[in-house]
Amino acid sequence: MHTRLYRNGVLDKEGFPVEEVSDHLAEPGCVVWFDLCSPTAEDLKVIGEELGLHELAVDAVLSHHQRPKLDVYDNHLFLVVYGVHVEDDSLDPVEVDAFVTANALVTVRESDRFDIEQVVRRWDASPHLAVHGVAFLLHGLLDYVVDGQFDYVQDLDTHAEDLEEALFDEVPTNAREMQRTMFTLRKNMVRLRKITMPMREVVSRLLRRDQDVVVADEALTPYFEDVNDHVLRTTEWVDSLRDLLANLRETRLSQQGFRLNEIMKRLTGWAAIIAVPTAITGFYGQNVPYPGEGQPWGFWMSTVVVALTSVGLYAVFKKKEWL
Repeated sequence: MHTRLYRNGVLDKEGFPVEEVSDHLAEPGCVVWFDLCSPTAEDLKVIGEELGLHELAVDAVLSHHQRPKLDVYDNHLFLVVYGVHVEDDSLDPVEVDAFVTANALVTVRESDRFDIEQVVRRWDASPHLAVHGVAFLLHGLLDYVVDGQFDYVQDLDTHAEDLEEALFDEVPTNAREMQRTMFTLRKNMVRLRKITMPMREVVSRLLRRDQDVVVADEALTPYFEDVNDHVLRTTEWVDSLRDLLANLRETRLSQQGFRLNEIMKRLTGWAAIIAVPTAITGFYGQNVPYPGEGQPWGFWMSTVVVALTSVGLYAVFKKKEWL
């Protein structure tokens, strides 16, 4: 079971059944965390009655694909965030909901693709902060989520830079593969932007302390400000990456247009070179007398004229960089 009990800032118990949560919540100085993965409506109803959660917050858990947000109720907070999960080079965010009361944190995962063990490791890495109660647990959750988003936008930026270099690489690049890579990057960036932009409001509301359920004291405020800094850097990076991908797309289209013009220019040049010999031979092919008719020197003369004309046209076109 993903359950933990902190008593007076010290980890006292973990792995106990959820049924024991209500007993620990009644004890002074105790803070409880437990996790639910893909719970049923009945499970959520029981938890809601146990903790006195608002019915709108409980119903919101069952409504998937919500935007990240922080709802403030009389006796608890309702938080929606998204963890980063990549499958087959495609971003597939995982929704994580959280109910935050004065002495309990309940995390509700959409699926097990969100590694809750990583959040637990964040808590274990800073045991001295456990004295701050639920604010400590909430910080660990947000810190892991935001760091995952920040790391992923770094990866997208690296791929975008590689793609930018490939556009001007002297070695020919597979056009279809480049187009697919560009489309995948843009799709992942759009998905990432949807889950990172609202995070600014979520973290800033916690820092503004416009709610009385969870208030981080002065010792924990710098840690929330650090999370907020990562949120701002992530959103700014996502915006700059969106502009970069738009520029890459325009550059790619410009390159394709330039390449098409180059091809048409070469084809036109070769067509002109072929047209002149065709005109000469076609003219001599008419059923009229012509110089050298029936004589060997007439054939060689027309051949020399064709060759010289073709070479002359090629030289002129090459000098004008048409070929």
